[in-house]
Amino acid sequence: MNVSIDNTMVMNSSDWEKKGVLIPVFDKEIFTIDIGNHQKCIVILHGYLTSSYDYYKVLPELSKHYRVVLLDFVGFGFSEKLDKQYFTTIDQADCVLELCRLLNLNNITLFAHDYGTEVAQEIIARQNYSLIDITIEKYILGNGNMTIDHSCYLDYHKKVNQHVSKKLIAMLASFGMYKKAIKEAFFDETKISDTELIEMWHQLELNKGRDVINFISHYIRERKIFWHRWVKALNDNKVPIKLILGRQDTTNINANSNTLADKNEDIEILWIENCGHYPMLESPEKWVEAILKA
Repeated sequence: MNVSIDNTMVMNSSDWEKKGVLIPVFDKEIFTIDIGNHQKCIVILHGYLTSSYDYYKVLPELSKHYRVVLLDFVGFGFSEKLDKQYFTTIDQADCVLELCRLLNLNNITLFAHDYGTEVAQEIIARQNYSLIDITIEKYILGNGNMTIDHSCYLDYHKKVNQHVSKKLIAMLASFGMYKKAIKEAFFDETKISDTELIEMWHQLELNKGRDVINFISHYIRERKIFWHRWVKALNDNKVPIKLILGRQDTTNINANSNTLADKNEDIEILWIENCGHYPMLESPEKWVEAILKA
């Protein structure tokens, strides 16, 4: 499989913004990039405190094989930022599904990373009960929060959750803290440049984004509230699921993914070696190869 990506190129935020448009979805403006003339479509859901910009390196190559739809979640990137309003995972799933309907997407592969995996699990739960009016043919889940052990939410793990919350909140304090935390999520931190980090920070700050995005405590509480629903969704799912994971990810525990795959023989893990939490940025060629193989 011949995948070629120019790793020396860095796209600025302005050029990335020009690739997309704002689409009204339930009265919210969602930044959307829709590129590629193919029957097969891949919809990509990004992670927390980043945006669709995570995929700027892989978009040209991926669009040779798929119609690629990238979006910024409400509250992230170039999408609408909501003042003093927490937008739930359920709300985000509503918007993703409505956007797919508005774009008349079919033959959909849904890829999700980090926070996006929780939105994907909510969509899987709805599809299991025939509650959505679009057809998703395949799910590919990246390094994320697919927690299958409820013990991580018990009281004796409260300090761990508080530590995670404080770390993520600290990322919003300054560019220096953000830069440090993102670099730590890479196996090889030289694979992310200061220029890229500045562009990511710019999109986070845009339209007072730092002031309105801090809903970590709600985010963690949702993971606890919906644990049974989302884990049951993964266990009951009849649509193919693949996992594409950076082997050296220290942000999320890969043991959870191993256990999930062990419990469900239909779930296969495709590992990307010498790679951390952001394979699409750290090992873009291997990430695209894994997507095309999945």
